[in-house]
Amino acid sequence: MKILVIGGTGRIGSKVVERLRTAGHDIVVAAPSTGIDVLTGEGLDTAMAGTDVVVDLANSPSFEDAAVLSFFVTAGHNILAAASRAGVGHHVALSVVGTDKLVASGYFRGKIAQERLIRDSGLPYTIIHSTQFFEFLPGIIQSAGDGPTLKLPAADVQPIAAEDVADAVARIAQQPPANGVVEIAGPERVPMAELANRFLSLTGDSRRVVGDAQSLYFGAPLHVDTLVPAGRAWTGSIGFDAWLQQSGLMPVEPTEQ
Repeated sequence: MKILVIGGTGRIGSKVVERLRTAGHDIVVAAPSTGIDVLTGEGLDTAMAGTDVVVDLANSPSFEDAAVLSFFVTAGHNILAAASRAGVGHHVALSVVGTDKLVASGYFRGKIAQERLIRDSGLPYTIIHSTQFFEFLPGIIQSAGDGPTLKLPAADVQPIAAEDVADAVARIAQQPPANGVVEIAGPERVPMAELANRFLSLTGDSRRVVGDAQSLYFGAPLHVDTLVPAGRAWTGSIGFDAWLQQSGLMPVEPTEQ
């Protein structure tokens, strides 16, 4: 198949491109650096010509509320219109588990708008709802502020490694459209504060995290199950310990001379 991967130079996109090329497909990588701009529409029609599947992994470069909404609405309109003109048979988009419950967050309002555009487009589609990536854990901890004791929401998480996300996206791109949502997650469900403490301890950070029901997640309140799959989900094979060993974030033990 000819598959257009939007955001194909990013963290997940580059891994998806590698997997789909290995599977023998004709891959077009869409990014401003390859002359394809989803915000202006430049290069989209040419890239879409003859495309069987579009994989949309584009993300807003800004987390400011208005900028995020503008990005996902503008990019969504341009991508879906070009895909419709080209007669694309499957539109795949990566989103987040719990998006529909996080309307208080400007970022997730942008994702909600993106998903609505996909559902209303008339194109066959699959929306992939992923749990948080392990790779985002340092940023989540950083969002809790400074000081020896940090507060994070008293909610569960089920994080997934970027490698597993790429496996799932590449697999789904080669399957028929679900015309609905498919959920993916990591192998372990755990309270957010507990996972953060494991990370801090193993990386030699003396700070500690407590779970606080009043703490917000990027501006949004959470219930205990907001960020975990609501039903049956595909689960990756890479757990926290394996990911951390591979991450390069572990302190290097001094070698004896």
